[in-house]
Amino acid sequence: MWRRLRIIALLLLLGFVALETYFDRVYSTDWNIPLRVLVYPINGDGSQAAERFIEQLDPDAFRSLESFFESEAKEYGLQMERPVQFTLAPKLSELPPMLDRGAGMMRAIVWSLRARYWAWRQPVPEGPAPDIKLFVLHHDPARSPSLSHSVGLQKGLFGIVNVFADTRMMGSNDAVIAHELLHTLGATDKYDPSTNQPRHPEGFAEPDRQPRYPQSFAELMGGRIPLSPQESTTPESLRFVLIGPQTAAEIGWTKR
Repeated sequence: MWRRLRIIALLLLLGFVALETYFDRVYSTDWNIPLRVLVYPINGDGSQAAERFIEQLDPDAFRSLESFFESEAKEYGLQMERPVQFTLAPKLSELPPMLDRGAGMMRAIVWSLRARYWAWRQPVPEGPAPDIKLFVLHHDPARSPSLSHSVGLQKGLFGIVNVFADTRMMGSNDAVIAHELLHTLGATDKYDPSTNQPRHPEGFAEPDRQPRYPQSFAELMGGRIPLSPQESTTPESLRFVLIGPQTAAEIGWTKR
């Protein structure tokens, strides 16, 4: 009898989680009201450079991201002022659980559960509850010239984003933040993970351009600006990034 009760309780819990995930997905992409994104800055490497960078952040730091999403949404018929609204949260001192590179399926599942619980229990400032939480880890580029892979999870609606603590790299940081944000809304990567090269046509901002190379813009989920079949570059800012039709459809934007 106790065994049956435990099984029933587990099934109810799994059913509740499945329903919560479904409604999170529906409500985060219906675009009836602006999407609220709460950004938690974190010193990712314990450096003084990252600490100074975080101290200088202000609420206007995300205006370029808000303008980008507003402009791109209008291309797909969504006439909403600031459809994505960013709020800066107080700095966190606790690092999120990290997924080891090359981790197997079971370790990835365990990490996902731990990360979702960690994200859920982080404090939320007074005011409207956020729809999505982004934990942005800042790193000194002199200490870390390359960064670990960032992640955005639709289950739990949160992202763990690695960026550089350098004002000269804020534009490319914005592109990474925007990329991971769209992962939380169901957008998929559109590049070859073995080469990091954008896939044609869905990973190209201008797939019909002739000649095909070099491209002038990056498709957001393609991640990079294709220069040749073997070469691409990171966009310096969101001015060189577009959202393609497949990505737009994945997040609930459709052409009218």
